[in-house]
Amino acid sequence: MAETIRFLMCAPDHYDVDYVINPWMEGNIHKSSRDRAVEQWQKLYRVIKDRAIVELVPPQPGWPDMVFTANAGLVLGNNVVLSRFLHKERQGEEPYFKQWFEENDFTVYELPKDLPFEGAGDALLDREGRWLWAGYGFRTELDSHPYIAKWLDIEVLSLHLVDERFYHLDTCFCPLTGGYLLYYPPAFDSYSNRLIELRVPAEKRIAIDEPDAVNFACNAVNINSTIVLNKASDSLKQKLTEIGFEVIETPLTEFLKAGGAAKCLTLRVTEPVLDYVHANEPVESRIIRLEGHLLDAGIMNQALDLIVENGGSFKVLNFNLGIERQSPSSAEVRVSAPSHEIMEDIMTQLIEIGAVPPPQEVCDVNTEVVTQDGVAPDDFYVTTIYPTEVRVNCEWVKVQNQRMDAAIVVESTSDDGPTARCKLLRDLKVGDRVIVGVEGIRNPRKPESREQRNSQQEFAFMSGGVSSERRVELVVEQIAWELRKIRDRGGKVVVTAGPVVIHTGGDQHLSRLIREGYVHVLLGGNAIAVHDIEQAMMGTSLGVDMQRGVPVRGGHRHHLKVINTIRRCGSIAKAVEQGVLTKGVMYECIKNNVPFCLAGSIRDDGPLPDTEMDLIKAQAEYARLLQGAEMILMLSSMLHSIGVGNMTPAGVKMVCVDINPAVVTKLSDRGSVESIGIVTDVGLFLSLLVQQLDKLTSPYHLVQTV
Repeated sequence: MAETIRFLMCAPDHYDVDYVINPWMEGNIHKSSRDRAVEQWQKLYRVIKDRAIVELVPPQPGWPDMVFTANAGLVLGNNVVLSRFLHKERQGEEPYFKQWFEENDFTVYELPKDLPFEGAGDALLDREGRWLWAGYGFRTELDSHPYIAKWLDIEVLSLHLVDERFYHLDTCFCPLTGGYLLYYPPAFDSYSNRLIELRVPAEKRIAIDEPDAVNFACNAVNINSTIVLNKASDSLKQKLTEIGFEVIETPLTEFLKAGGAAKCLTLRVTEPVLDYVHANEPVESRIIRLEGHLLDAGIMNQALDLIVENGGSFKVLNFNLGIERQSPSSAEVRVSAPSHEIMEDIMTQLIEIGAVPPPQEVCDVNTEVVTQDGVAPDDFYVTTIYPTEVRVNCEWVKVQNQRMDAAIVVESTSDDGPTARCKLLRDLKVGDRVIVGVEGIRNPRKPESREQRNSQQEFAFMSGGVSSERRVELVVEQIAWELRKIRDRGGKVVVTAGPVVIHTGGDQHLSRLIREGYVHVLLGGNAIAVHDIEQAMMGTSLGVDMQRGVPVRGGHRHHLKVINTIRRCGSIAKAVEQGVLTKGVMYECIKNNVPFCLAGSIRDDGPLPDTEMDLIKAQAEYARLLQGAEMILMLSSMLHSIGVGNMTPAGVKMVCVDINPAVVTKLSDRGSVESIGIVTDVGLFLSLLVQQLDKLTSPYHLVQTV
């Protein structure tokens, strides 16, 4: 009944905007009228007192925000979790609120001093008493939620606040009698909105628009069927009236200057306990370890930002800063997330930047057995391009055949111990043990010295990015130097090329690179081979005379004529052997024993007899030919280059060349720091590359480099 409902309030005797601890306070220092504030507070007090019992906590000089009693603590039954204020400007309120609770026979629970929690400002009971909505992100830490669940024996649903204007949950979220909910969805991340939608039926969710949100319509006091608030639009009032609520507006503009309104000014201290409701702690915590040059390489900031941006929370348990210039640092961080799903997302990204669990935490990875060919268990770990190790029998085991978008299969051998390898979904067999979850997985990184990070060696391979036309010659010089080094030490270079190489006149340059031993594998589709052979045999590409740049009468049939010719010979190799094909890219591959794979597609004419039209077999052959590659040149072929990128582990140098910047950005943005995108004509690029290689082999250059 209404007369049994009790609220705690605090008179605004010392209220003012004395400092800035939220966006609403900015520009309002000492601009609040004390007289108007008292008048507005008194009116709110009378409205509530007509419908419930109001008790007062004495205001204290020096603590102007004590008027916002919602932040005193969180009450359920005779228990209260005392607030731990984030900002020092409010921390002095805590003993006064604690004294009031103790004098009124509440059992007071106190969180660790370094764990912020701001009471009923960030924790709101479902008005049916079924669970507790708890906010975090600005004033309250997620790690406080398990304490609350345990002490109050109630299920806690964690909601991540993402709009700094709505720094407390009660500024944008108001559970109402009858299971209704008044809230502002943009104040929350997507996971929180999904959680709200799962718990509150659509017909009981009242989502408000920004004009109502910034007037703190959600910062309302709900007493049975009455809603008391600062201000609401006519449409919102009509909606609330239609479902049976009486809406009372009482202006609280002076308190909005400090970021509060009706709910902030009150704390309900009669919250009934339901016998059938018990604690549930969905918050999950794990400890990670980071090592390396954490500060100057930005790893520490990257890790902490990643945790928060993905809806998690953290506590740095220890941080050992390297004391010498070359000394690595190390840190242990406790990561918390509101659900297992979010924790898995966060941990997956942390693993990619080198985070690992402390050795004593995990001795074995979690595995599940495949029960259907080609189908992995739910929650299987999806691999990345980075070298990966997994924890098996308390030891780190390196994953073989590293590539992205695969599962990891753990196998036991009698002599050499366990092994782990990447396996595509289609290759999984019943009985394979596949790693699930993210525990016991790491992407080991070698820490760079400061000299390595800061060095500007003339021929050091470029770090990741996209290079514009202005820098093409500089980049080509570096690529040529790297190509020369790889060839001279017997390394392996793979070229993935599209037909644009032929259309732009780059065929002669690519042919020369193959002939002079700079290319060791060619990957592409049916089209590059067809148009290369058309150019070699008929002087045209897509029916255009490559010397004059004009279409040839009947030229549109040329590519089909050459396909037919090669099919009559039986293969490209047989055409070379029979003297039918005497020059070009494919000719040089055959003459110089450079293996190639042409992966077919639905658009292919013919196709050539060498084109592999079975996509699965083509993918497997691509992967086989890519093994051991040190550099990959991706020349104007987005489709085949994406496929190659997915099969290639980190550490392989990649060069993506295309006239379309969107293609270059897409292909170079793959996480590897050893990739570069070049926006230019591929024919021009190949011409410059050959010229630069000529310079590197000139007598003058050889004398200069000796």
